[in-house]
Amino acid sequence: MLTGLRRRLLVMLIVPLVLLALANAWFDYRSADNVALQQDERLAALLPLVADSVIGSGVKPSDPPLLLLAPQVEEFIRQGNATFGISDPDGTVLLGEPWLNGLPPTDQGLEFHSEEHAGVTWRIARQRQQTAVGEIVVALADGTDPRQQWARSIFFRVLLPNLVLVAAAAFAVGWAVERALRPLLELKNAVERRSPRDLSALDEGESPEEVRPLVTSLNRLFGLVNAQAESQRRFVADAAHQLRTPLAGLQAQVEAWAQAAEASGRGGAVTLPAEQVSKLRGATRRTSQLANQLLALSRADARTMEAQPMQRVDLKALCEDLLQAHLDAATARHIDLGLDAQPVHVMGHDWLLRELVGNVLDNAVKYTPEGGTVTLRCGMRGGQAFLEVEDDGPGVPEAERAKVLERFYRVQGTGGEGNGLGLAIAQEIARVHHGQLELHPGFGGRGLRVSLALVL
Repeated sequence: MLTGLRRRLLVMLIVPLVLLALANAWFDYRSADNVALQQDERLAALLPLVADSVIGSGVKPSDPPLLLLAPQVEEFIRQGNATFGISDPDGTVLLGEPWLNGLPPTDQGLEFHSEEHAGVTWRIARQRQQTAVGEIVVALADGTDPRQQWARSIFFRVLLPNLVLVAAAAFAVGWAVERALRPLLELKNAVERRSPRDLSALDEGESPEEVRPLVTSLNRLFGLVNAQAESQRRFVADAAHQLRTPLAGLQAQVEAWAQAAEASGRGGAVTLPAEQVSKLRGATRRTSQLANQLLALSRADARTMEAQPMQRVDLKALCEDLLQAHLDAATARHIDLGLDAQPVHVMGHDWLLRELVGNVLDNAVKYTPEGGTVTLRCGMRGGQAFLEVEDDGPGVPEAERAKVLERFYRVQGTGGEGNGLGLAIAQEIARVHHGQLELHPGFGGRGLRVSLALVL
């Protein structure tokens, strides 16, 4: 946008200068043409005086005629490149320059033409005149033809100065345009450097007056988008909070009911519908998990997270705590849950990183078949800190790895309980930490390996 605007301004300012330069050259040529017309008139006025300067013939018929130049003619010849020639009607030069022995006029009319001689372009006037010695042809030549001089000096007198003027003007205009557009360029860079979650208002006072209405409109748009996003975040947070308490109570009652049903079944007298209670318990667990995940998603997506300062997080201690939290679930499914942790500290939000690793680890334990292996890793790789969870479960097809990071998406045919939010929450937390979840096949091409690089 700025490049196009700069180009348009340069064209709009330089084109008039070029047109003025061409107009200047045209007027210069017209001026030279007017001077040339005056020169022709002067030559025409001096020709009769040259003819009147012939006062008689020589002693012998072969002698040239006698000549007494009039003062005006003598002054004209003396002042510069000017000469004359007198010849008989056959073209033989009697007096003056021999090279002026051109073809004589066929009538009494005045003839003008230009001729090159000795590196000089001469303007020559010829006419038949009656004198004391009879009819002669008088030629008067002027070597200061302004039209020819203009043609020779057009580059140095017209083109070169105008080209220098246009080049200097282009440089000056380009510099002025760049200085004038600098606030607009700074505004563009300020908008480009912003985070997608930064919807704070731009400083209108720092913008030029012409751009201020645009900044005002942008601020109004930022405010509307921010209000809408904030409303959505509040809705998700409020809904999750409202769901957590009754769901927790419901789950506690269903858990007690389920345990009682299981105990009745072992005692031989089944008084409670154990299968239905088991289904109800699974439904309440999924609903409770969904509410917790919605709350976590709302907190991880909050715009204020980027404004909150990050702290030093011990990844090894974090991984050890999460390993202990998921050890019972892994043991119940005979899954070998291992830890490969190296001491490393990063800048981040501790509770968000715990949520990230917890969601990925929960998915790995949930979808890995019984007797499988899940490994939690942290440490340094390629000069960067990393968190990683690897399993040897069914994995995710390459075509669907980007989709599983979206909210509420589940791979077709996937068993087990789930809402499709675990990896979406992890991805949102990764963005808060200026990273990106990477999904690759596990060791030997089996399972799934989820990695995240972090800032030290």
